[in-house]
Amino acid sequence: MRKIAIALVAIASIGLSGCGYSRGDRAVSGGLLGAGAGAAVGSLSGNAGTGALIGGGAGALGGALTSGHDVNLGRPIWR
Repeated sequence: MRKIAIALVAIASIGLSGCGYSRGDRAVSGGLLGAGAGAAVGSLSGNAGTGALIGGGAGALGGALTSGHDVNLGRPIWR
């Protein structure tokens, strides 16, 4: 069960890290979305804080390393 949850967080953070056009926008949106997904999965294992940190880091990294040409989910809500 735990391996499935970790795999789902990884897939979600990569898929959701594509909001925005600049690297900064993509890193911020990926970090926020990854932290939310990580906290949700982490709460299942009893440690939402650790899940949020791991998910936020993975999402921010995924957002910063991808370009708008690879994954583009549109304009972020803060722009």
